[in-house]
Amino acid sequence: MENAYLRQVFTKAYWIDLAQSFLRAIKTLKFWDELLYMTSGMLLGAASVYYFLMPSHLIVGSISGLSIVINTIIGGNADSFSLIVTLINAFLLLMAFILIGNEFGAKTVYTALILGPLIQFWDRVCPSTNFTHRVCEIQDPAIIEQLQQHIQVLDANGNPFVLSRSGELLEQVKDSVMSAGLGMGDILFDLICFVLLLSVCQTMLFRINASSGGLDIIAKIINKFFHFDIGRSVSIAGGLICCTSFAINDFRLVVIGLIGTWINGIVVNHFTNGLNNRKRVCIITEEAEKVRNFIINELVRGCTLYDVTGGYSGKAFIEIQVMLTQSEFAELYKFLKKEHIHTFTTVGNCSEIYGTWKKTKIIPKKGVIEVEEL
Repeated sequence: MENAYLRQVFTKAYWIDLAQSFLRAIKTLKFWDELLYMTSGMLLGAASVYYFLMPSHLIVGSISGLSIVINTIIGGNADSFSLIVTLINAFLLLMAFILIGNEFGAKTVYTALILGPLIQFWDRVCPSTNFTHRVCEIQDPAIIEQLQQHIQVLDANGNPFVLSRSGELLEQVKDSVMSAGLGMGDILFDLICFVLLLSVCQTMLFRINASSGGLDIIAKIINKFFHFDIGRSVSIAGGLICCTSFAINDFRLVVIGLIGTWINGIVVNHFTNGLNNRKRVCIITEEAEKVRNFIINELVRGCTLYDVTGGYSGKAFIEIQVMLTQSEFAELYKFLKKEHIHTFTTVGNCSEIYGTWKKTKIIPKKGVIEVEEL
């Protein structure tokens, strides 16, 4: 634990500076754009949990999966589930600030705490029972009264009756949204739909340097104190959570959950690696000064110059090496074509950069302030 950081956190100056930074941020358009973007991403994440994870009782390595185990053990409903998710995320965020520091930032706090309320939102706007239940032909007053008293009543197939928001008695005809009927024949479809929706949610958040909290926090703690790489840390944390489902599921479902955790890691790694990729561009040209000026003044990037000699011609050239994002490389390529600059250019992908890449850029002509994240 970093004692210096903890001493700083418990000072008045630290919180005053934090509050001032937040007040400056909310005055920018970027703050509200990203707030809407994060909310949209978390809506997808909440939908993946509510429609595919909860009805099928799949326990994939996530805080939502752990919440399903706890909620099933205590016999809760969608409201209690969302409360459990919120409480666990709040606890993990507190642990993150104590053990890791403030690197997750306000974005992770926001996304982690809205997951529970957004699950309740889907439950009220479009309940999953619309796809898994039907109105009973006989509205038995005795059963309705028991359900109103929060007493669980099972049908002949061992499935619990539920009440709709209008007070009608519902019986279960499907065990999950993607199931054709009672039985577990379509659980793999639930798994695939959940993983794809969740991966889109996570990718959206990673694009703006945010995360959904929960499992990411556990993985980061494992990464920091046990020195595993972040991908292995996510697998370890997810696997441990999957194993908790032995309390409510059979061995087959646990294995399916572990497979889902593994697939989720692969899909997210694929997207996030693509987002983190930078272009390493090497340019050899006789008009090196013109290209250098464009890179420094227009793209606002540093570059490195090398004196090189052509092995065939024996002529002396300057090679420019620069690291760019995909969009910046596209701008550079358009510039070279527009100015008819003859170059010999090689381009490679680089997934990790260390040093001064993370910095605030001020682009004069566009008047844009942009924060580049490593």
